[in-house]
Amino acid sequence: MAIEQPVTRPANARFSSGPCAKPPTFDLAALATAPLGRSHRAAPGKAKLKEAIERTRAVLGVPDDYRIGIVPASDTGAYEMAMWTMLGERHVEMLAWESFGAGWVTDALKQLKIDATEKVAPYGEIVDLAGVNFDNDVCFTWNGTTSGVRVPATFEIPADRAGLTLCDATSAAFAMDLPWDRLDVTTFSWQKVLGGEAAHGMIILSPRAVERLENYTPPWPLPKIFRLTKGGKLIEGIFVGETINTPSMLCVEDYLKALDWAESVGGLKGLIARADANADAIARFVNAHDWIDFLAADPATRSNTSVCLKFTDDRITDGAAFAKAVAKRLGDENVALDIGAYRDAPPGLRIWCGGTVETSDVEAMLPWLAWAFEAELAAQA
Repeated sequence: MAIEQPVTRPANARFSSGPCAKPPTFDLAALATAPLGRSHRAAPGKAKLKEAIERTRAVLGVPDDYRIGIVPASDTGAYEMAMWTMLGERHVEMLAWESFGAGWVTDALKQLKIDATEKVAPYGEIVDLAGVNFDNDVCFTWNGTTSGVRVPATFEIPADRAGLTLCDATSAAFAMDLPWDRLDVTTFSWQKVLGGEAAHGMIILSPRAVERLENYTPPWPLPKIFRLTKGGKLIEGIFVGETINTPSMLCVEDYLKALDWAESVGGLKGLIARADANADAIARFVNAHDWIDFLAADPATRSNTSVCLKFTDDRITDGAAFAKAVAKRLGDENVALDIGAYRDAPPGLRIWCGGTVETSDVEAMLPWLAWAFEAELAAQA
């Protein structure tokens, strides 16, 4: 018999993996301080952009000699900018264990057509990190948003590497410890862990990355929005808030308010603890039910933000249809919105557990997941 519907509902049913849930204290009225209708080059706008950069540095613990810039087109734009401006100087190892990482592989091999080695793992697994040669440039995602597979804590990038490391950290920044001294280019977007608005990316450059930019000119044309140097020198203005194109000051204000909230919960340590608590709640649920499991095969690589699950019950006859139906039931009941697996990923669910999500909401949602599973099995029968 199908179980009865649970009584308690999440206070916030938003578990989307991007754009992600706003901070619990979000108030649209708080954005009234944004300098709307003003030039972003005027003093108020420049001050807000510079504040966003410096407070990002403070919360994430980015070293003082690293440059931080706000760039167009979200994390995708930031990572493409890094690839197009820095790759080609030496051999590249392209690592991928989910769809966005696979996209960077395609760009390197088919668009830039550079000297590159492709290392790709199937969904739920990770490439052989011990076999990576860091005398090459290495491109990888820290946390696979569409697979729920992240770099394990035991992974070490050599300090004496000759190549650059280009890290897509969009689902990791503000939720995981990142070894800044081992990352030369790091990118992320506001709409992930801090629940900001879309279309703006962040790029963080080590001194080694700046040296590459100033001493290497790629053989292909660069669009204006990718150009980080002029006359062989870094355009320093980009890294103090003089953005390449026009930013949304409303989105900037929203990001600053998200940083306010991040600081109020203990900064990076507090954000990591919140994400870990959310992921742990799901782990307890998975351990208590034999019909569901993590997509990530190795516990050491399981994400604490984009938690991907798969149904394992033998009674399910069409895995893709079943997973979609369960996600739809939960959405229709307004207890879990937008939790279907990514379109390129194996059938299942993807539940966002970043710090803006309350653990109490995760815990209230999970009994509904059990209800939806049983209800869909009954409907299938």
